[in-house]
Amino acid sequence: MTEVVEVGTLDIAAPVVVTGGGGFIGGHLVARLRDMGVEHVRAVDRKPVEQWYQHFADVECQVGDLSSIETSRRAAEGMGSVFHLAADMGGMGFIESNKALCMLSVLPSTHMLVAARDAGVSRYFYASSACVYAEGKQTSADVTALRETDAYPAMPEDGYGWEKLFSERMARHFLEDFGLETRVARYHNVYGPMGTYDGGREKAPAAMCRKIIEAKLSGSDEIEIWGDGEQTRSFMYVDDCVDGTLRLTASACSEPLNVGSSELVTINQLTSICEDIAGITVRRRYLTDAPLGVRGRNSDNERIRADLGWEPTISLVDGMERTYAWIYDQMVSSRRRVSALSATP
Repeated sequence: MTEVVEVGTLDIAAPVVVTGGGGFIGGHLVARLRDMGVEHVRAVDRKPVEQWYQHFADVECQVGDLSSIETSRRAAEGMGSVFHLAADMGGMGFIESNKALCMLSVLPSTHMLVAARDAGVSRYFYASSACVYAEGKQTSADVTALRETDAYPAMPEDGYGWEKLFSERMARHFLEDFGLETRVARYHNVYGPMGTYDGGREKAPAAMCRKIIEAKLSGSDEIEIWGDGEQTRSFMYVDDCVDGTLRLTASACSEPLNVGSSELVTINQLTSICEDIAGITVRRRYLTDAPLGVRGRNSDNERIRADLGWEPTISLVDGMERTYAWIYDQMVSSRRRVSALSATP
């Protein structure tokens, strides 16, 4: 068993860089690091800053593509810790249709390790995914929660999962061969406000909020659900994700850990939660030929409880209420802007 640690053991006086800092999880992590009082936070993303989900005047913002080793070196220069979250990813529809793009994330993953090693970084966090787990262990909706050892023998999700598993191994060997202190979290379906909810890259909780809100605003009584709705998942609210990330990074645990909720639900149950929040009931049209991913996936949290004395605590209902409220405000504001523009002579 590794030493149980607290977030406060992370050195807030040392400069920190968050790659993918303009993204959903990265933006929340940057915000938390600022709240903790980290003296120098650098955020790196390839999108223009005005397209970042969150950005702050007192955060150093670098725009660049980390698939370039030169950009990675610039990102790591002078940093004490690296949080590497940058990746080309999205919901199941994106992952299953863009396997090569997902695997190209191996370039920033590899280059950031090299850059961190050469810059003398003291701690390196890598954001992996539950998609590394063997597909053969996820064929039933009544799935046995996945333990960290279930990643091997290896048969991860094609494309995205293989890249994540390979990059996990790279992080392990950089620790073994070069002494770079690497930490790896296997995220399970992170959701929350200030993220993607349309356009094809959104994940199930945000997509479900959008569909229910569209039905509510339009007066429609029907939504589409991918599959039969009985496939199962666990969903982790982004605040829990950030907590787990910081605790793991500050810990002595060098093996990959699940960072995910163990609250298993069907997609039909997720739909019902959204209906209750919205105060409406919809008809469900099931698209059985849509991208589905595995039949069931859940997080076994025995090791993170033992090693860190922690696991996610925010319930799906509470997290979905917060997520729904944010997406609702975004969609209503967007409709008002469109109405104002159409009314302009």
